[in-house]
Amino acid sequence: MKGKIIKGISGFYYVHAPESGIYECKAKGIFRNRKVKPLVGDNVEFVVTDEADKEGNIVEIDVRKNELIRPAVSNIDQALLIFAAEDPVPNFNLLDRFLVMMKYQKIPVVVCFNKSDLIDENEKKEIASVYRECGAPALFTSVAKNVGMERLKELLKGKTSAASGPSGVGKSSIVNFLQQNVCMETGEISKKIGRGKNTTRHSQLIHIESDSYIMDTPGFGSLSIPGLLAEDLWNYYEEFLPYEPQCRFQGCSHINEPECGVKQAVLEGKIHSRRYENYVSIYQELKENEKHEWR
Repeated sequence: MKGKIIKGISGFYYVHAPESGIYECKAKGIFRNRKVKPLVGDNVEFVVTDEADKEGNIVEIDVRKNELIRPAVSNIDQALLIFAAEDPVPNFNLLDRFLVMMKYQKIPVVVCFNKSDLIDENEKKEIASVYRECGAPALFTSVAKNVGMERLKELLKGKTSAASGPSGVGKSSIVNFLQQNVCMETGEISKKIGRGKNTTRHSQLIHIESDSYIMDTPGFGSLSIPGLLAEDLWNYYEEFLPYEPQCRFQGCSHINEPECGVKQAVLEGKIHSRRYENYVSIYQELKENEKHEWR
């Protein structure tokens, strides 16, 4: 039988089969031998061992379209990154790290600043100016005031999106709002996997419309970008790209070199200084990590 993993907890995987419901499954030992771990979002083949109790064993995992390490999910069309516009104050360095990580893995991003009712219009314009040229749509929402939620639904329609962000930004409130009118196997899901009241501890795939799914993933406090080299970082800052050809030196890092087109664009206000400062911070960290790897 075919299905999709919608949640995984402590070695159990909850597989949704469209025609039959949700099955609690274990993964066969063959996956350990292959060093493959099933992920939320995986399309799988499983064998039913007990139809009455909806139990089974996963025997095959389909080829993944993509895979994220943190959060550990697969087969997503886009990432929905949720930060609070206020309370807590947004950590733009963390936001930039996430944008780089998604671009590195060729996954589109939608940036959502929730709790927008807590800031004024000038503050919204300032935040918007930072990310206007980053290559990802950014919108302001407020679940409490029902602001921007219809626009968010439009951006999610027809896609499987992974929602993530730091703790306390209202991510669970957004996910709950998005699925409030959806009638899926509520009793069966509650009985099989349950739902946490506050903090999301496990990635979970949720059906929000007939052709739309959202992965409610655990919040993160830090973000690493394994495999990315410092010298390649600038490629993932979309607003840098038009100015890189103006650099005097080939392979310019846009840090210390003279006659740098990117640094000149920052001075002229064509690239936001906050984005550039975060670029320098991430670049230096990647360089430091590379030194340790070669020791």
